[in-house]
Amino acid sequence: MIVMKFGGSSVGTPEKIKRCIDIVKSQIDRKPVIVVSAHGKTTDNLIGSAKKALTGKVEAENIRHYHQGLAEGLGVEWMLIDPLLRDLESLLHGISLIRELTPRTLDQVMSFGERISSFIFAAAMTGRGIRAVPVNSYDIGLLTDSGFGNATPLNGIEEEINKNIASLSDLPVVTGFIAKNERGDITTLGRSGSDFTASLIGAAIHAEEIQIWKDVDGVMTADPFVCSNAQNIPIMSFSEASELAYHGAEVLHPSTLIPAMKKKIPVKVSNTLKPEDAGTMILADSQLVNRIAKSIVYKEDLCLIHVNSQKFSSTARLLSSALEILNQQNIGIHIAATSESSVSFVTDQSYSEEVLRQASANLEQIGAVSIEKEKALICIVGEELKGNPEVLGDIFSAVGKSEIKARLVSQSASEINIAFLVDNPQIAGIVVHLHAILIGR
Repeated sequence: MIVMKFGGSSVGTPEKIKRCIDIVKSQIDRKPVIVVSAHGKTTDNLIGSAKKALTGKVEAENIRHYHQGLAEGLGVEWMLIDPLLRDLESLLHGISLIRELTPRTLDQVMSFGERISSFIFAAAMTGRGIRAVPVNSYDIGLLTDSGFGNATPLNGIEEEINKNIASLSDLPVVTGFIAKNERGDITTLGRSGSDFTASLIGAAIHAEEIQIWKDVDGVMTADPFVCSNAQNIPIMSFSEASELAYHGAEVLHPSTLIPAMKKKIPVKVSNTLKPEDAGTMILADSQLVNRIAKSIVYKEDLCLIHVNSQKFSSTARLLSSALEILNQQNIGIHIAATSESSVSFVTDQSYSEEVLRQASANLEQIGAVSIEKEKALICIVGEELKGNPEVLGDIFSAVGKSEIKARLVSQSASEINIAFLVDNPQIAGIVVHLHAILIGR
């Protein structure tokens, strides 16, 4: 058996959905389990509708018309999804009446995207001669904690998922992204949640392969929108893919890979627009290439927080105190650096001004604080970096030629990544230059 996950942009129009069904038909002998995201930008639109309902405005007609158009374009009876659309409209009316939108309610609103998508995709497959059935992931045993918006799957759910999948006689089209807690409340799995669903199901059914279908050419040596000669990476390791995802590559999210990694199930990232292309195969172990590294990625719109203090007898106490203060404000850390009397942290810029102000005020109790915004982490990733002491010289030679001042240089203990901080406007220039030096040669 295999798992085939189709992303939102891949199922955004009737033509794209038909293309996905053709891809499924080409591998029908491998007994696929399908996982689907919400169609197109539906999740964003649902969030927007929920926020408008909070102000008393109920607007769901655009969502209804879009999905009715998809159904009609596929020859699917749109009345199949009408009950779900009515339930959505009722929920939005409820939000508008009580003027309250909790994380629990927002998860319920967002869930309609995948639930409708599952119905439309399954009906379209049946119309093309493949008997398929829409399946809510929570109905086959995908249970999580109550971390609404970013829930964590519970331990010990694999056996139930495997048993329920095996009991289905028709091809299952499973909702990605959503689940339920033990009280029966709908939860969501956070960013790239549908990929995570595919990985969880793949691990549960002992799949021979998990396929992630998107509108991109697999994992690339750099962002093709920044670097025009970026190339596809045919094979990479789970560790490399996780590092790339953590440092900004949007193809996969790190947590997506964990269930597959534990079972050593290959994950293949492919382009629905070019199904004949090789894509990227992610395996347990890496295959080295004749380059210094495999890829260069970046994470922009970051914030540098620097604390200088003479109040502590050890760097460890200073670091511990600063981290405790940031944790109280729920501020996450990407990387940290220390010296004898100072600590520096790189965090997201998306935190509200009030949160950053409060964190700064608390940090000022232990030392002088400075905060710099509009920063970016550039990260070079590849198993090829291991045991290569000359690579730092090559990297900083390239950085120097770009006349860019690198800040907060960091290398993980695994030695498969090197990251440094620059200003946002410097991203394109340094990525192109590093790509030519490290990847191109």
